[in-house]
Amino acid sequence: MFGLGWTEVGVIAIVAILIFGPKKIPELGSALGKTLRGFKEEMKNPSDETSPEEKEDVK
Repeated sequence: MFGLGWTEVGVIAIVAILIFGPKKIPELGSALGKTLRGFKEEMKNPSDETSPEEKEDVK
């Protein structure tokens, strides 16, 4: 996992628990998961939010 050993992952997990607390970690994970899912979805199917006038200016 990103070239990290189990020791490094364990230290990062302990530091995260100390900083955020055990109750906040699942909320942060959920928010991160939703963000990544939304990002992947937009990469697969980009929404067409530009107006026709903006497309003409790009030429």
